[in-house]
Amino acid sequence: MTTKQVEVAIAILYRQGQLLMQLRDNIPSILYPGYWGLFGGHIEPGETPEEALKREILEEIGYTLLEASLFGYYPEPHVLRHVFHAPLTVELNQLVLTEGWDMGLLTPEQIQKGECYSERAGQVRPLGPAHQRILLDFLEKGVSG
Repeated sequence: MTTKQVEVAIAILYRQGQLLMQLRDNIPSILYPGYWGLFGGHIEPGETPEEALKREILEEIGYTLLEASLFGYYPEPHVLRHVFHAPLTVELNQLVLTEGWDMGLLTPEQIQKGECYSERAGQVRPLGPAHQRILLDFLEKGVSG
């Protein structure tokens, strides 16, 4: 029995040299519970990756993403990540987190270290390994401003 590869669209949103991340809910049944990750989600049937990205960002943080540029594709055996990037044009306090435990703007140093303190969790939490790898690639290319 073969498992179909899931396709997701995720966003690297950056503001003043920092990168927006979501602290995933700490629910054991989800992938990477309690880890920092990028916002985004599954591509629904009939959606383009860009449409899915805009829908997911609006659903998860109430942010209307007008335009995003493709950064790359990150395939794994069971998931294909379509990764986009765009500047975050509003302050963090203007976003409304509706999915996840916490969110924050992480520094490149925190990304490299692979962990960040969460005010809501009251503890340091790790970055999801796949998302850390993507962000390290992004930082290496020097795209964010």
